[in-house]
Amino acid sequence: MRECSKSIMRRLADPNFINRYFKGHGLDIGGKPDPLSLYAELFCQVQSIRTWDWDDGDAQQLAGVQDAVYDFVHSSHCLEHIVDPIEGINNWLRVLKPDGYLIITVPDEDLYEQGVFPSTYNLDHKWTFTIFKHQSWSARSINLIEMVKTLGPAAELVRLEQLSSTYRFSLPRSDQTRTPIAECGIEMVIRKRPLHEIEAHGRWQRTAEQPPRELRIHLNQYKNDQMTLRKANVDNPPFTDEGDI
Repeated sequence: MRECSKSIMRRLADPNFINRYFKGHGLDIGGKPDPLSLYAELFCQVQSIRTWDWDDGDAQQLAGVQDAVYDFVHSSHCLEHIVDPIEGINNWLRVLKPDGYLIITVPDEDLYEQGVFPSTYNLDHKWTFTIFKHQSWSARSINLIEMVKTLGPAAELVRLEQLSSTYRFSLPRSDQTRTPIAECGIEMVIRKRPLHEIEAHGRWQRTAEQPPRELRIHLNQYKNDQMTLRKANVDNPPFTDEGDI
């Protein structure tokens, strides 16, 4: 319950969400009744968030949404309700601008369903998810690593994490998401590579412009310090000194 809300403090502690992922104009798929827009002001680079839910249309197709119009796309616990998650995630990537981020959270089949499917705790769940297994106990299991492979060269997987830090493994089988803290999920972040990066087989195109003078001075000092240390230790290779401290 309120899975997006549970994620906010964790995400605020990670500069990537503030400086990279939640930046510009976003689409929150399946956001009601706990939309990301409730917390937009906490992420200082967000300009707007549109919440997409049943009254807007099927999240699998995103009919009427043009290609490459959003800087980020967010979805918290929606993909498991979709008839065809592969088509769904391809359309979510479709509406994302190049260099934008797709942030998805789904339930982890071992933390949430816990060996039983159809789901005991949400009968509308059509799929279970795992980061990767050679074989799952669920006949409706989706390996997220395998799913990302189907998205093609534009999809760069930059984050894949089981959200188990607030999960209590000592408890008997129960729906721990009913508590205010347990997420019981998997968070996946995919960056959409721009065309020039795809053509370069994923190689980043770095700027040729030099940084300001003060920054150059300090960055060069790191380089000079390293060279000084090497010169001072020509006869003393690293990790060979076994003497007393």
